[in-house]
Amino acid sequence: MKLIYMGTPDIAVPALNALHEGGHEILAAVTQPDRPKGRGKALGEPPVKTAARALGIPVLQPERVKKNEELLETLKELSPDVIVVMAFGQILPGEILTLPRYGCVNIHASLLPRYRGAAPIQWAVIDGEKETGLTTMYMSEGLDTGDMLLKTVVPIDKDETGGSLHDKLAKAAGPLILKTLEGLEEGTITPVPQEGESSYASMLTKEMGHIDWTKDAAVIERLIRGLSPWPGAYTVLRGKTLKLWRTEVSSLPESGEAPGTVTACGKEGLFVQTGNGVLAIRELQLSGKKRMDAAAFLRGFSVKAGERLE
Repeated sequence: MKLIYMGTPDIAVPALNALHEGGHEILAAVTQPDRPKGRGKALGEPPVKTAARALGIPVLQPERVKKNEELLETLKELSPDVIVVMAFGQILPGEILTLPRYGCVNIHASLLPRYRGAAPIQWAVIDGEKETGLTTMYMSEGLDTGDMLLKTVVPIDKDETGGSLHDKLAKAAGPLILKTLEGLEEGTITPVPQEGESSYASMLTKEMGHIDWTKDAAVIERLIRGLSPWPGAYTVLRGKTLKLWRTEVSSLPESGEAPGTVTACGKEGLFVQTGNGVLAIRELQLSGKKRMDAAAFLRGFSVKAGERLE
């Protein structure tokens, strides 16, 4: 097929590569404009732009796609059979959705209708789901509400993080979109309306990483995994931010202390009383320091039982 690919971050790169390797004619890649990055605020290009340029694919970077006559005319001139979208970052207007012969096909990182929205990967981990996956769907003007085409299921491991699940789903996107386009071209796919229980995966913020120690240990442990590597979960020790990278629900008995109290510490970790159960902190990072295991941390930073994390 002749297609236009629309995507921006790392997760969208494997599908672009798969479409190119699968022999599809990629007329252009549409991605977000270059943005300032890092402490120096130098302009950095989106990963999809980098990948497209490496493949010799023309790149378009509109500031916005709505009410953009220049972009619309360019897309019309290119006359794609289909537009494939994954994590583009802007909502497409109706005149673009209806432009291609086979419509606009989105690759969404959940098993729709569950986890519509901006952060389906992380919320699946935070909520303790046993599996998630990818759904290809026709795009509509609603938020991830279009008719579904194909799905692939991806299991969530017990130690899964938002980052590791991101990588698994990115890898699975290529085979799924190739199978979807093949089915559309051959007429073997019947679109299915989204029915049943739906849920919304809201955008992540740094603030949601501040740990509430009154919650259950299992809930906190999932939050830490889900928000790894970004935006990260953290607590405060003696006025300093302490980011938590790896934790486990401990089998130690509850201490009766207030939630957030360190009940024991040693080479096995810091053990903290929660609202229900004890959480063992295995890997952490103090503000301004590097990430390290608990034993290394305690060699340079003395923590005693009875101290409070806030």
